[in-house]
Amino acid sequence: MRSDLRLVRYFVATAEELHFRRAAERLGIAQPALSRAIQTLEGELGVTLFLRTNRNVQITTAGQVFLDRAREILTAMERSVEEARNAHDGRVGSLRIGYTDFAIVGPLPIILKEFQEHQPGITLKPQHGVTLTQMQRMQEGKLDIGFVTGPVNKPGFDQRPVQSEAFVCVCADSHPFARRAAIGITDLADQDFVHGSSKDWQHFYDYLIPLCRRAGFVPRIVQEAFNTAGILGLVSCGMGVTVLTEKVCVALGPGLVVVPIADVSERLITTAIWRRDRMIGPVRHFVDYLHQLPDLPVPADPR
Repeated sequence: MRSDLRLVRYFVATAEELHFRRAAERLGIAQPALSRAIQTLEGELGVTLFLRTNRNVQITTAGQVFLDRAREILTAMERSVEEARNAHDGRVGSLRIGYTDFAIVGPLPIILKEFQEHQPGITLKPQHGVTLTQMQRMQEGKLDIGFVTGPVNKPGFDQRPVQSEAFVCVCADSHPFARRAAIGITDLADQDFVHGSSKDWQHFYDYLIPLCRRAGFVPRIVQEAFNTAGILGLVSCGMGVTVLTEKVCVALGPGLVVVPIADVSERLITTAIWRRDRMIGPVRHFVDYLHQLPDLPVPADPR
């Protein structure tokens, strides 16, 4: 059978109007052309689709069966065209998105939720990773967008700041700091610190170490943990104090106290990063969405 979608559309319009002149006007063609198209379709199918009289047009039983399937065909074709166009425009696919401990407790969940509402055809695949790991994955093509501790000054990368946080001290509730309304940065000079490893937490250390050095000391790190949860767990055991950020410390477990650092004005910036040479498909739509967010200043690199 050689029937094409044009004949199917002509048939559906005629079946819905049950009037050849009105169907022809709806389709924007001449009535004789429509009549010939229906005759061609009937010939190819080997069935009569309409009973025609001088007064009216009636659809046959075979025509009604064909109408139901014809509508399904046209709907499926419209859906296929839309999906193909969405794929061409990057509105379908997936995004591999990295995040740090600092990013996931900030605006990132809202960012992902709102983007998903705008682009439901793009599947988001979040995965945890420290800044260094995320950048390595992006270089290897294993990650599309990273939410990292910034700013990031690396050739080939673009970035968009999304979060700014103040630094705070966290200590056990039995520590002398726990009874104070605030401390100064120099108060930390003789304290034992608990923190992440210098390798994995390199970008956070690029903030912490200069802060302490400007106050005349280097933090004495006596215990290291893999992530923020581990750090806080060791602090609650009385192993030492730590310096983290305000959003990480919003919902602490028992036995921990957050103490502001009154004389530190520097803030930790979480920034979204992406490869400049991979701005295609879903990545382009996500970056466009990020650029609609309120601006945050990019601080000077603390290194």
